[in-house]
Amino acid sequence: MITGVHAVVFSEDADATRAFLRDALGLSFVDAGGGWLIFALPPAEIAVHPTDEQPHYELYLMCDDLDATLVELRERGAEVSRPVNAESFGRLTALALPGAGELGLYQLSHPSPLGG
Repeated sequence: MITGVHAVVFSEDADATRAFLRDALGLSFVDAGGGWLIFALPPAEIAVHPTDEQPHYELYLMCDDLDATLVELRERGAEVSRPVNAESFGRLTALALPGAGELGLYQLSHPSPLGG
C-alpha cells in the first residue's frame, strides 16, 4: 500500500536548491550518501484539476498564515517570485527555487483531508 510520497526536483544548481530547502525552509534532512540530501516534508494531500493545457504537475507547500510565513521566509533569504493571489480555494504565491524555477506556497481555505 502507499506509505508516502517521494517528490524529486530536477535542478540546474542542486547545491543551491538543497541549501534553500535546508536553510530558508528549514526542512529536516538526511544525507543518503555523497551529499545527496533527502528532505522530510509535512503531511501531503493531492488534488486533480481538469485542464485544457498539456497535463502537468505543480508542487505547493501549505501554510496556515501566508502573510506571517512570507515574513519569516523573507527573513531567511527566500525570494517571493509571484504576487499573492486570492482565489475561492485559498491564497497562493510562489517562491524562487534556486536552480529549479518556482515552488508554490498556499494558504488553503477549503476543507482538507488532513484535518485542521
